[in-house]
Order: sequence, then C-alpha cells, then structure tokens
Amino acid sequence: MEVRFPTIRLLLNVLLLLVTVAEFSDSQTHNSGFPQVVPNRQQFFQSESITISCEGLNGLTGWRVMKKINGDVRPCALTWETSIGPCNIINAYPSTDSGEYWCEHGGIQKSNSVNITVAESHVILEIPVQPVMEGENVTLHCRKKDANSRYTAKFYKNGVSTGSSSSGNLMIPTVSNSDEGLYKCSIADAGESPESWLSVEGHPTVHSVESYLGLCICLGVLLVVILLILAGLFQRNKHQQTIRSHLEETSLKTTGAPNSTASFQSPSSAQTDDDMLSSRAIYTTLRPDETKLKGRRKRAD
Repeated sequence: MEVRFPTIRLLLNVLLLLVTVAEFSDSQTHNSGFPQVVPNRQQFFQSESITISCEGLNGLTGWRVMKKINGDVRPCALTWETSIGPCNIINAYPSTDSGEYWCEHGGIQKSNSVNITVAESHVILEIPVQPVMEGENVTLHCRKKDANSRYTAKFYKNGVSTGSSSSGNLMIPTVSNSDEGLYKCSIADAGESPESWLSVEGHPTVHSVESYLGLCICLGVLLVVILLILAGLFQRNKHQQTIRSHLEETSLKTTGAPNSTASFQSPSSAQTDDDMLSSRAIYTTLRPDETKLKGRRKRAD
C-alpha cells in the first residue's frame, strides 16, 4: 500500500491540470473575461449614466467592480460594503469617472480591464468597449451632443486622417489586427473627441485547437490509467486482507488442536475402561462367597 498515496497525489495533480485546461478554454471564449458596460462604448458625455457589471462572468455572481482613477485604486461603489454587484454611475464626471475598470471575485479572480472616458467636449466617438473579433464588420460613430441634424465627421487613426463621412460613421469591414489603434473624430464648429483604443481579437488557430484537443486526450487517458491503477491496488489490498484473515483462522485452529485431543477419548479407550470397571465389580462381588467357603471348610475339619 506504500504506492497508493503517491498515486493519489498524482491523480490530484492530473485533476488540477484538467481544471487549468478548462480555465484556459474558458478564457478563449470571445469577450468572456471583460466587464459589461451599458451603453456598450468607451466614451460618454458628462452627466450621462453608466452601468458596469461582471455578474455571471465565468458562471459566478458577487463580483466587485474596481476602478483606477489617476493612479488611485478603489471600489466603483461609494462604500466597500455596497461594492458587490453592478456599479451604477448616475452622473458621470470627467475627473472622478474617467479611468480603468475591472472586476474582482473573492480577492483571487480578476477580469480584464476596460477604459472609460467621460468627455469634457461636445463630441465623442462611439467605439466598442470590448475587443472585436477578427473578420467582423465594425462601425465607429462620431456623435455630437444634443445634435438632431446630420453633420460631417472626420476620423483619425493614430493621429493620421482616415477620411470623412457625412453620416458620422466610419465603416471598417472585415476587421483585422492591422486595424487596431487609437481612434478619434472631429466635427466642424463642435470640437474633437478624445482618443480611444480599438482592440481586435484573433480566432484561435487550427494548430492551437489541435494542441488543446491533443492535451485533453492525453490527460483523459492518463486519468483513466491512474483510476485503473487505483482500482487494481484496491482489489490487491482486498485480496491480501482475505488471505490474512484465512491464515489467522487456520492458525487459531492449529493452536487449539492439542487441547481438544487431550480431552477427546477414542471409542476403544472408553471401551477398555468400561471392561476394567466391570472386572473390578465382578471381583468385588465374588470375593465374599470365597470367604464363606473357607469358613465352612475349617468347621468340617
């Protein structure tokens, strides 16, 4: 049984590897590790309402939304006691709400972070909060505060003009990694928006998928082998216990045999004892008659 405990430790290590692989697989799911921001954009006008939440992320509830504003890290909520769950910003303000946001769970798990900018200007660029999947079509919208009419917007990527649009939209068909960068827009007589980063997430390659599947198969086979080894050890231990019990019973019977032999008499021995007792009884019975016979002979003489 000395082999059993290292085997159990090996089994636990394999299970830990399987959990790690499962977490890796979950992390590959599109947008699975980012906070949800409503509305789904990085830039907001001052006094707008924003909701940030991680509820349901990785199948868990009770996430705490954290924020980093000008290097200061604190819960998004006003107090630590009320910081569990979604964070609702009623009147967004540039100096207190522009920054980096993420979620934490139990002080161990941490989501990816997103950036939120509350603009002081009258122009914002509506750009997705979370990374967009490679190959998708993306539309960036340049928005003017309190504007009801159409306007022409100019767009910039990494400080370089990418053109203008009378609809205020910049279409990026079949987005790729080359489309990543800092985007902003401007509207004549209204101003310029802040810059925000567009992130592009690539699809898992065929090689990585095959490697992942191969790893899962190897771990599964190893787990089955270890379970079979444990089952064999269990059966061996059970068999050894059966043999040990049988040997103990045999030993007890062997030890108790002389006592039973001493107290046991064979039928022939018992019959001999009976014959001796009978002879003594006959001898005792005949002996008085012989005494009387001797007395008679003396009187005759």
